[in-house]
Amino acid sequence: ALTWVLVVGFAAFFIQGLVASEVSIDRLIRGAGNLVRFLGQAVPPDFSGSLNIADAMLETLNIAVVGVTFGCLLSVPLALLAARNTAPNAVVRTLARFVISVGRTIPDLIWALIFVVTVGLGPLAGILAIIMDTIGFAARFYSERFEEVPKGPSEALTATGAGRLSVIFGAILPESFASMTATSLFSVEKAIRSAVTLGLVGAGGIGVELSTAMRLFRYDQAAAIILVILVVVIAFEQISSAIRKKII
Repeated sequence: ALTWVLVVGFAAFFIQGLVASEVSIDRLIRGAGNLVRFLGQAVPPDFSGSLNIADAMLETLNIAVVGVTFGCLLSVPLALLAARNTAPNAVVRTLARFVISVGRTIPDLIWALIFVVTVGLGPLAGILAIIMDTIGFAARFYSERFEEVPKGPSEALTATGAGRLSVIFGAILPESFASMTATSLFSVEKAIRSAVTLGLVGAGGIGVELSTAMRLFRYDQAAAIILVILVVVIAFEQISSAIRKKII
């Protein structure tokens, strides 16, 4: 009975979503025509502003790398406070998990809007947004990995009289290093894609150039920017994948 209730409820919600979104064959056909028109104006891409695109892409990479670096560094102590086997007590663990949940629950675009209001337009707002987003992403996986570490090395160090910090630095962190590195690399990939969209709300980077080109109906310039973004993201994904294979 519960299964049928869930199926019927999902079907009703799905249909309500289709109706509310005004999905229709006519709109899809018109949309296909607009897409063809966009592609016609976007091809061939206009790379006349290559220097501006390169500078904006470099700024995007700066935002992503700096934000992820600070985010991952801050995620380690926060994850240690959130993990069951490393947290000093339940109260601290609950507070740490709450901070991680806040960072993970609020989308990066909202963080960017908040920091644009607080620190102004530019890369700093993007870096702060990436830091918060990375904490929500990386700290969660770090803490879960800390909890999965085998108890043997920790118990062996404890038996020799090692303190809590010695156990953490001598057993838990070394055992978690490969997984933490993989998570950090995933964070970089995620941050590069996020940094592109953050520019759309004024947080710096190549998103600003893309937004400007689209608003001015310079679709050929927008296509050039999109191609640069595509190449850079794929290149970083390949590099990240190769590093993860070496480490793991």
